[in-house]
Amino acid sequence: MDAPTDVDTPTAPLAAAVAALEADLRARGRVVVAFSGGADSAFLAHVAHRTLGPEGCLVATAVSPSLAPDELADCRALAGEWGLRWEGLATAEADDPRYRANDADRCRWCKTALMDVLGPRAAADGATVVLGVNVDDLGDHRPGQAAAAEAGAAFPLVEAGFTKAMVREASRARGLRTWDKPAAACLASRLPYGTPVTLGALDRVGRAEAALHRLGFAAVRVRHYGSTARVEVPLDRLDDVLAARSEVVDAVRAAGYGRVTLDLEGLRSGNLNADLPT
Repeated sequence: MDAPTDVDTPTAPLAAAVAALEADLRARGRVVVAFSGGADSAFLAHVAHRTLGPEGCLVATAVSPSLAPDELADCRALAGEWGLRWEGLATAEADDPRYRANDADRCRWCKTALMDVLGPRAAADGATVVLGVNVDDLGDHRPGQAAAAEAGAAFPLVEAGFTKAMVREASRARGLRTWDKPAAACLASRLPYGTPVTLGALDRVGRAEAALHRLGFAAVRVRHYGSTARVEVPLDRLDDVLAARSEVVDAVRAAGYGRVTLDLEGLRSGNLNADLPT
């Protein structure tokens, strides 16, 4: 959705966090922002671009089968709208058998592949790779964050104390249309741990979710269980799915699934982590 036209004035604590973020970026001098187009990376990219200018801020999107085509298109569109110096860089996580095995460390190998591309690109510019990780992200199972940090990436939003809510509030205050964009993790996150990541499965998930977006379900996950798709939407949209049952079923089946189910617990980001051993 577009941000409201009446741009808000940030609260004092939020203004202080923005100032801390800008100071952090200025201290780094040059950055390469890992840009997925989500609310966090979009906000970081916008602030970095405004703070350092295009000469000091490269915004890079990792292009691979795990990125939904609609998300890649939106990254390109946002770069054009905001005047960002943007590049789409191919990553090769799908070539790594550890990634394809889809165990609990899948995100580690994904971020390793990302840093294999962004790290040298940043080094050539004398820059630091920065990721849009916020404080709320630190509590979940996130092996990718550790891999990125080990490879030299920094998390300026964390350093400045930004929670997800603060990112959205600050984005809204700036008039960024990403302020309320639903979270959209990589397509591989739709496959339960232990289900091999294949190009066919990623394509099927991507096509099913794109079709549901066109039906008006902006926040949606299609969990992949072989020939069965488990559709997740926010609890307040369950009735809407049932009202559009025929269209939803047809859309998901057209992507290659034989059975379509609806999760009555609703959309929970990262809910497959609940199956991990404690």
